[in-house]
Amino acid sequence: MSKGTNLATIAVYSLKGGVGKTTFAVNLAWASARNSSRRTLLWDLDPQAAATWMLSANNGGRDEAQAIFSKDVNVESLIRPSTVAGIDLIAADTSLRGLDRLFFELGKKKRLARLIEQLGKNYDRIILDCPPGLTETSEQVLRAADIVIVPVIPSPLSERALGEVARYLVQRGGGHAPILPVYSMVDRRRRLHRTAIEENPGWPTVPMASAVEMMASKRQPIGEYAVTSPAAKQFAFLWQAIEKRLAKL
Repeated sequence: MSKGTNLATIAVYSLKGGVGKTTFAVNLAWASARNSSRRTLLWDLDPQAAATWMLSANNGGRDEAQAIFSKDVNVESLIRPSTVAGIDLIAADTSLRGLDRLFFELGKKKRLARLIEQLGKNYDRIILDCPPGLTETSEQVLRAADIVIVPVIPSPLSERALGEVARYLVQRGGGHAPILPVYSMVDRRRRLHRTAIEENPGWPTVPMASAVEMMASKRQPIGEYAVTSPAAKQFAFLWQAIEKRLAKL
């Protein structure tokens, strides 16, 4: 965790899309704010802006998300309250499509980490909803995070993607944030899923469930409308595991 503060940064990251990344980011932010009473910021770095669409109180995008990373913009100026009490939001928009190029042109490998450090006086937990892929942005994220949550659908292809992330971190050299893989969209009726879980019994699991699918229509974290559902309980369990891991850093 950032020296001199209680701030911890949790990145939700995947090499490929379609694994429930935003679902994890939104529900972990809710667990941070409600279950742990943490001052919580959700920072949407994905140009698809799914987390922003779900939790933003302002639907009028201003194409300013990328501007945060230029040296003359105060990162705090773009923070907004979300629609969920206790969670603040830095929204994404289409300007983030050019973020990889901006990071490359800036040549500052720890620009995101420096901005996060500035937020330490106002927040205890920052959740990063990251764009998929191994890019300049993902490099910034992996340098800035204290822990990296990687949702994995139980299949050989998704597990291979996790292996690629691990190899990438090793090739970068030096230390890196611990990776916590989590099975996502688990359907125990499927043999492939059951086999994968048996091979990695220590990985947390989040089921494929109607409560999760309802997030798109409700535009809320599961804890707001189905707090006793199995999925909500699994996200609460996952958050507890994250807090325990952070306490050891």
